[in-house]
Amino acid sequence: MNLYTSEDKSFERTNWIKKGFRKHTILWSLVLLWIFLSDCTNQRESSIDLVSAQDSSVSNLQQEGLPTYQPRFGRKKPVIAVIADNYTTEITDFVIPFAILSDSKAAEVLALGIETGDAILYPALKMNLQENIQDFDKRYPRGADYVIVPAIHRSEDPKLLSWIQSQAGKGAIVIGVCDGVWVLANAGLLKGHRATGHWYSFADLKNKFKETEWVQDLRYVSDRSVITTTGITASIPISLALVESISGKANALLLAKKLGVEHWGPAHNSSDFQLKYENVFTIALNTISFWSHEDLGLEISPGLDEIKLAFLADAYSRTYRSKVFSFSKNQNPLFTKNRLRLIPDRVGIPTEISEKKLTLDEKLSALDTLKRALSEIELQYGKNTADTVRLIMEYPRK
Repeated sequence: MNLYTSEDKSFERTNWIKKGFRKHTILWSLVLLWIFLSDCTNQRESSIDLVSAQDSSVSNLQQEGLPTYQPRFGRKKPVIAVIADNYTTEITDFVIPFAILSDSKAAEVLALGIETGDAILYPALKMNLQENIQDFDKRYPRGADYVIVPAIHRSEDPKLLSWIQSQAGKGAIVIGVCDGVWVLANAGLLKGHRATGHWYSFADLKNKFKETEWVQDLRYVSDRSVITTTGITASIPISLALVESISGKANALLLAKKLGVEHWGPAHNSSDFQLKYENVFTIALNTISFWSHEDLGLEISPGLDEIKLAFLADAYSRTYRSKVFSFSKNQNPLFTKNRLRLIPDRVGIPTEISEKKLTLDEKLSALDTLKRALSEIELQYGKNTADTVRLIMEYPRK
């Protein structure tokens, strides 16, 4: 069971309530509670074994960065494809690498869909993709230099796997962010490689893909032509590491300062992220308490900062009590700072469509936006809820 795929029962809970299925929500919450309690014990036991099994090798890897980019085909800049599944794609995994690498001006970065058209972002918001993988292949028949794969719902999609394999065969470095690692593993790219993944998926990955050496206590692992990362917030350090690899440390430092980030090395303490009973009860209790569920409106406008938007929408939509929707004065799509095309969820004046609103603070850095969101979630919904959001996003409490 995955804590952050569209199979999550909170994904459509608002519609359930409107349709009068409150009893079903309660029933399924109790079932989920039982499953989580059982799985929690197994997961914690597995995690202990996995950490101790990797201790000897991790110390030698924690200082590793990424290999320096080697230009190909006479290109002045590397070509980076960030791929989305139109059905469901994790918002932070997709948006943050796209935005940071675009801001770096060090690469040509393209947002691609498996198909052209609208793409659902999880756990909130929606975008429109104007290029697909067929368009990319026509434009770049020699392939990408890097392909970034976020967590998606359909990790066994034959069309996607075939395209990923094709890009790898043309020499691209393929990067699995968070549960994007499932796509790489299903494509056969991790056989005989070291890799990591989201803490919740780690034991399942290790059990299913036994020809891969699964490594913990690293934010990201680079092994030849593949790179994998841990959970959602690892998208920032891996993106900065890529910038450093492509255009040097000075450029990465400049971006890191703007983002509010001090370090982007791979060191990580995986043992801090385990599903505990308080997380289980918080998820179940928040899901059952349908009377306290609320929609939070987030106004979108041309030129907005994609990273702040992603962090805010992601965090507030993982409380199991709140869901973020975007609104605008009209239904027209609009472009963000780096020209991602967003589709408003709702149209109207804020006071007409939402009693509660979220705002993007232009004065805050991206990381401070996330920190403030977590602090406000703790004030509004309690410490256990904030800690559960941190856990799902694999963001350490500091």
